[in-house]
Amino acid sequence: MKTQVAIIGSGPAGLLLGHLLRASGIDCVIIERQSRDYVESRIRAGVLETVTTDLLHKLGIDAGLNAAGLMEEGFNLATGNTLIRIDIARLTGKHVMVYGQTELTRDLIDAAPDRQLEIIFEAKDVELNDVESEQPFVTFTKDGIAQRITADFIAGCDGFHGPSRRAIPAKKIREFEREYPFGWLGILADVPPCHPELIYSNGPRGFALASMRSPTRSRYYIQVPLTERLEDWSEERLWGELAARFDPISKHGVTRGSALEMSIAPLRSYVFEAMRHGRLFLAGDAAHIVPPTGAKGLNLAASDVAYLSDALIAHYRDGSDAALEAYACRALSRIWKAERFSWYLTKLMHRFPEDGDFEHRMQISELDYVASSEAMQRVIAENYVGLPL
Repeated sequence: MKTQVAIIGSGPAGLLLGHLLRASGIDCVIIERQSRDYVESRIRAGVLETVTTDLLHKLGIDAGLNAAGLMEEGFNLATGNTLIRIDIARLTGKHVMVYGQTELTRDLIDAAPDRQLEIIFEAKDVELNDVESEQPFVTFTKDGIAQRITADFIAGCDGFHGPSRRAIPAKKIREFEREYPFGWLGILADVPPCHPELIYSNGPRGFALASMRSPTRSRYYIQVPLTERLEDWSEERLWGELAARFDPISKHGVTRGSALEMSIAPLRSYVFEAMRHGRLFLAGDAAHIVPPTGAKGLNLAASDVAYLSDALIAHYRDGSDAALEAYACRALSRIWKAERFSWYLTKLMHRFPEDGDFEHRMQISELDYVASSEAMQRVIAENYVGLPL
């Protein structure tokens, strides 16, 4: 089989890229190692920047977003029992949308047949070959039969653990990483949110986040040590901890319900600067990871795809490779700014084991400054809604 662009991975990055290319008449195939059911059931983030929603509107795959998305014009930082509201609408003239990544992924997959976007699910043993040549190819097995797809370009959108990054020689690699000494224990439940807008809290009991997926579905997190085990946390214990943290500061208080999902996620900052090697281009989590503080992961993937799709379209439409040559530089400029913001919020709102009273006083002082400075609130708001492409 031959195509113009072979896309590895059917997460939001790969799906958005595939739809953007097909909208410009470029042949592409998405190759995914997991089943469709697995891909559509993954529970991830739900705060979408304008860059992401603009792509969905441009593609006309926005019915679900328009019907069920929640417009958020602000969010809150909490210190002790004090809420600091960041009015992003007033400070930036923009807003974010709350719409689950699970729903977004389903929308993109459902739209694929009508857009003639082929997705090959359950492709096993995926390997990238000859990426430095003019005819790179991807091999895999499907239903026990060996397959090969030759392409002009390969887009690695297969996440942190996929094969695309491993196809780049070690001597070409430059990577940067920070692993955080804690994780997030989260619970998803069909209960109304405790507050109309998100709350990031740095309270006496440590970091916690109150967020929502809809008016009837809530997502909560608390900071836990990396040594913590999920089996040590009953639903009752976690709800009690959340109530202790959010009942004093939220509008409605925490409503308890049966968990749809509970998990502990480690936090990491990671950038892989070799985003291009030969005819292979990386996008999304294959090239970078951010801690979930600030909700940048999915949105960074969308900005990567915006740059990469424009560059590939220019190659086929105009015969110009200038944008392909500039892709990594353009993407990394925005990636590092998002990494900085995510790191800043993580450092500001969490209790680090190595920190003492001095560091905690610095957090309190910084939050007090944020509360009293509109200029500082504007900086946070501009980063939260997403920097321009």
